[in-house]
Amino acid sequence: MVKLEGYGKQIKGLDFQEVDQRNAEISTKIEKRTGLGNDFLGWLDYASKLPSSEVERIKACALRIRKNYKALAVVGIGGSYLGARAAIEALNGLFPKDKFKIVFLGDTLSSTYTVQALKFLKNKKFAINVISKSGTTTEPSVAFRLLKGMLEKKFGHAYLKDAIVATTDKARGALKKEADAEGYEEFVIPDDVGGRYSVITPVGLLPIACAGIDIDQFLLGVKDGEKDYSNPDYHLNPAYKYGATRYLLYKAGYPIEMFISYEPQFAMIGEWLKQLFGESEGKDGKALFPAAATFTTDLHSMGQFIQEGSKVLFETIIRADHPQKDIKVEADKENLDGLNYLAGKKLSYINDRAFQGTLKAHVETGSVPANVVRIKKMDAYNLGNLFYFFMRSCAFSAYLLDINPFNQPGVEIYKKNMFTLLGKPS
Repeated sequence: MVKLEGYGKQIKGLDFQEVDQRNAEISTKIEKRTGLGNDFLGWLDYASKLPSSEVERIKACALRIRKNYKALAVVGIGGSYLGARAAIEALNGLFPKDKFKIVFLGDTLSSTYTVQALKFLKNKKFAINVISKSGTTTEPSVAFRLLKGMLEKKFGHAYLKDAIVATTDKARGALKKEADAEGYEEFVIPDDVGGRYSVITPVGLLPIACAGIDIDQFLLGVKDGEKDYSNPDYHLNPAYKYGATRYLLYKAGYPIEMFISYEPQFAMIGEWLKQLFGESEGKDGKALFPAAATFTTDLHSMGQFIQEGSKVLFETIIRADHPQKDIKVEADKENLDGLNYLAGKKLSYINDRAFQGTLKAHVETGSVPANVVRIKKMDAYNLGNLFYFFMRSCAFSAYLLDINPFNQPGVEIYKKNMFTLLGKPS
């Protein structure tokens, strides 16, 4: 279970009276699925209801891909790739030993990035996992067309049947139609789970499994999260307590939440959180602005502002108590850099002291409120549990704002304008 700690006089002084009064109402909206957007609460118990046969099919597909190909192109945007990429990088690191490569496409319209990714894949035998409920979203559809064309030109049309796996709607849409016609292996995006909550479905599970990660442990962490964070009393539920705290900090005049990690490989968790909270809550002129930073790196760029700039933000720090890897600092005979006082100390120890020193500076001197979200270690189990923790928290804080956490009407406006400028037929 995630541990939640709060630091700073602003957090200690929060008046939880409103949450006390509304706690039963909000928790009931979630548990009984009576709140706005309740038809998208399928993620609440998805992991416990997922048939073991489907998990085994995902694992078998991943094994087939790893055995027969050198790389996988994951094609998707938003929730169709962020969760999987966050999980893969957090668990396998940024320099994995695994020779099997995973490349993400369809999350951008950048011509430079797309061409470079295609060149990287060009001389490799690769498979494609295309993830789209409709099959018509511009960014992934363009990337999928380019990737298909490259494979077809090199190996012929018949090659596509085994090389492509489609994760899409169970019954309708352009991608579903193509997958049925071409005989691609298919996995279903549930109707009642929105994209930013879909990392615990085949949307995330297949790429994660293809990266060699134990999805049984990941799902076990999610299933335990269903129990860990279901207590209707926010005093006893760290997910709801965190949701309540961030809501009250927003009302107290802190419009920005900065997600912080001390591990570069956790950076994509910050990106996933930006989508989860930004897209779920940013409506009706309300909600926190989610930002993300990696310390100590960003202390040398943003540290001055955080410490002494406008008091507009609070921090939510994601900590794994035990690092995946470690190394000691060796003594140096000349000691020109003056670092011999660190000789024999592990780098994780030094990083932890940087965390503690920064927390003290920001909270006590800089008057920056801070939440610390702790897990024991970053592994598949704890990451699944952490993802579920944040999903529950988001539902709770969004309902406190009296908004629908599961729609995104504003996103559609940029698409409409873009289609007009591109001359898309009506």
